Amino acid sequence: MAFSALALTAMTVRFYGIPQALNCLLFVFCSTLVGYNFVKYDALVRTKQNTWRVELKLILLLSFVASLVGLYSFFQFQLRTQLFIVIPFLLTLLYTLPFFPNRANARNWKGVKIYMVSFCWVLMTVFFPLVFGRINLNGSVFWLSIQRFILIFVLVLIFEIIDVTKDDPHLQTVPQMIGVNKTKILGYLLLSVLVLIDVLQPQIHWVALSFKLLVSVTIAFFLYYAKATKSRYYSSFWAEGIPIFWWLLFLVFS
Repeated sequence: MAFSALALTAMTVRFYGIPQALNCLLFVFCSTLVGYNFVKYDALVRTKQNTWRVELKLILLLSFVASLVGLYSFFQFQLRTQLFIVIPFLLTLLYTLPFFPNRANARNWKGVKIYMVSFCWVLMTVFFPLVFGRINLNGSVFWLSIQRFILIFVLVLIFEIIDVTKDDPHLQTVPQMIGVNKTKILGYLLLSVLVLIDVLQPQIHWVALSFKLLVSVTIAFFLYYAKATKSRYYSSFWAEGIPIFWWLLFLVFS
């Protein structure tokens, strides 16, 4: 997960020619690692539903080290960048912790999870490096954020299909609401929109379009074969690795 966020952020940095972005990339990697572990293991730690196995201790140690590195990077940023970081930080807390009386955390709000996750990824992998690099927001940023939202949204659909029989029906995930087959069709349509955005630009960048097409086809492949009987590693390793694959292709051919 952290490497995927790093890859997408690195692509934004490269697209907009943001200089001296090492601290930016380091912070995205560390904050994603800490945030993911916080979301995944917070309930287990707070409710003591799990014994403190060696694996969990190592994960907590890794998260602690990543927190220190992330804090170091944070204090290197200018004030405007630090203030921006507050937004995804608060959203992560809202997603994980039950802030409101008699209400679960946002992760368990009906039909909200996929939109909040996609929005947070857009904030961190698109807008955060642009704020860091003092890049003016324009039409290209708008279309990039839409494409990035679609990309993450469809990747999360793969997770939701695999977990459709495990998730609480109250969550009302997309496959629970419209079924697995219609979810896949929705994913294909969104991927078509992702590519179409590049096609309809006044100036078509054929290399970028080729990458988008290849990545979209790859995601469509994983979406097609996604089903509830698939191993969790199908989504957590292979599907999450698609942004890394995209970034490596970009490095090789750009």
